[in-house]
Amino acid sequence: MKTLIAVFFACWQIGAYAQTPDEKYPEDPASAEQPGVPKGEVLKFQFQDSKIFPGTWREYWVYIPAQYNPDKPACVYINQDGLQWNAPTVFDNLIYKKEMPVTIGVFVMHGRVKAANAETALDRFNRSYEYDGLGDAYARFLLEELLPEVEKKKASDGRPIRLSKSANDRAIGGASSGAVCAFTAAWERPDAFSRVFSAIGTYVGLRGAHEYPTLIRKYEPKPIRVYLQDGTNDLNIYAGDWWKANETMERALTFAGYEVNHIWGEGGHNGKHGTAVFPEAMRWLWKDYPKPVAAGKSKNQFLSEILIDNEGWELVGEGYTFTEGTAANAKGEVFFQDIPNSKTYKVDLAGKLNILDTDAKKSSGTCFGPDGKRYVVAGGTKQILNYDQTGKETVIADNQTGNDIVVAKNGNVYITAPNGVSNPSKLYLIRPNGEKVEVDEGLKFANGLTLSPDQTQLYVTESASHWVWVYQIQPDGRLAHKQKFGWLHVRDVDENAWSDGLKCDSDGRIYVTTLSGIQVLDQTGRVNAILPVPKTKGQVSNLCFGGPDFDIMYITCVDKVYRRKVKVKGANTFDTPHKPAAPKL
Repeated sequence: MKTLIAVFFACWQIGAYAQTPDEKYPEDPASAEQPGVPKGEVLKFQFQDSKIFPGTWREYWVYIPAQYNPDKPACVYINQDGLQWNAPTVFDNLIYKKEMPVTIGVFVMHGRVKAANAETALDRFNRSYEYDGLGDAYARFLLEELLPEVEKKKASDGRPIRLSKSANDRAIGGASSGAVCAFTAAWERPDAFSRVFSAIGTYVGLRGAHEYPTLIRKYEPKPIRVYLQDGTNDLNIYAGDWWKANETMERALTFAGYEVNHIWGEGGHNGKHGTAVFPEAMRWLWKDYPKPVAAGKSKNQFLSEILIDNEGWELVGEGYTFTEGTAANAKGEVFFQDIPNSKTYKVDLAGKLNILDTDAKKSSGTCFGPDGKRYVVAGGTKQILNYDQTGKETVIADNQTGNDIVVAKNGNVYITAPNGVSNPSKLYLIRPNGEKVEVDEGLKFANGLTLSPDQTQLYVTESASHWVWVYQIQPDGRLAHKQKFGWLHVRDVDENAWSDGLKCDSDGRIYVTTLSGIQVLDQTGRVNAILPVPKTKGQVSNLCFGGPDFDIMYITCVDKVYRRKVKVKGANTFDTPHKPAAPKL
């Protein structure tokens, strides 16, 4: 047992770079074997069939408590870097005293791609790639590969292993890069993990984790509870200052309304303090169980001004192929397109979903003009069309490719016309008299576009980068003073933000659909908030504000469409332009 419980710190004990004091901590009684406490068992396995991390081999251990009854799926604790913290003994004691629920522990090593000849070549060590990297790959590895594999095993007495699928029943932890890995899994999949133990966490510049404090402050809070441990003599090397990074994480989590606890000491980059506090961390992470871990309320002003407490996303419709082109008419009725199926849908004021009896001609961009007509970019026929309230169709531009469209109060129509990622895109102006003018060329996949509430600025998303561009609209409708404007966050797994549709609210905020969710910019182009969207087959592609008061946000997400009531109201381009309040500079 002692061999199995040996703490695996060798791969991240780089603490030799720092002078650390002699560390001695009082032992929590739960860390020592207690008489009369039933002991669980620890089983050791190997896994080498990963499709997410192909070619990797790894060991893992499964702790099964004596009290486990397969009639009820057990709670789960997952730990990176294998067995640490004297965890089996701690779990024995805490489960016995009902200070944590009956929990199966899965202690997994990082992957290695073994060398063909160990005498002449090193294995490929996958630890930093798996642990330090942001994105959902490791969470998917756990959820889609490792945990299903664990459930194929049995206890030595034949009990089948059944694990709860509820996020509220799952905790995850680790040390150093393993701590970042644990936090990332919960951050990416709060629907799967709700409790995080982080010891000497590597929230520094190795593979992007230094961005977490900023992202935490901007994102709508997630239902995650976090326990942090670190010491003042932790690493301070090329990638950053571990101690200050952990302090910054704690301050960001507190600002964003998370349930966070921490313990700071004077220790270095090792597992001594983490082992000492592990029992108390488990008590705190599982406190009040089975009461669900809830998302907190952020101090982010943008989020407070936009979101309504306890109002989440509501499904409008599903089963589409690819949804786009959200737009609201003057009544607040919302229209959207299912492009491949050439279908147009309408959501009436009662919230009922209807399908229009017309061939949408693979229309994408959609907008309502001041004349009450619905304007679309019909990709199937390479036309710009409009429809009156009777459904009568009019061609306003023939032989015209395009993607998205916006119609100003003065009747000017602007269109984005991308030509792949590598070729320069074009922007077109179609005047009310039908005259077509090319007003810009050069963006990398120009996609969505919209007008500022005063209709003096045109915002355009450049999907193949992380920029939203801005142009000043001249009296003749042409564009001037082109500038990179909105700086968007890019996920670690992507090469660009892939910004798509965008709209403004009446106060001038700019809402941009991206791979990271809906990024909300102020009028100076700074992302102040990020709204995560429900998980679907792909990213959110477009949005609009609808309903009688234009305070319901509708979003298209490939196969599904959602809505959410908000505090703000959309800025309609068919309304009289108005000047919003100046931004805080």
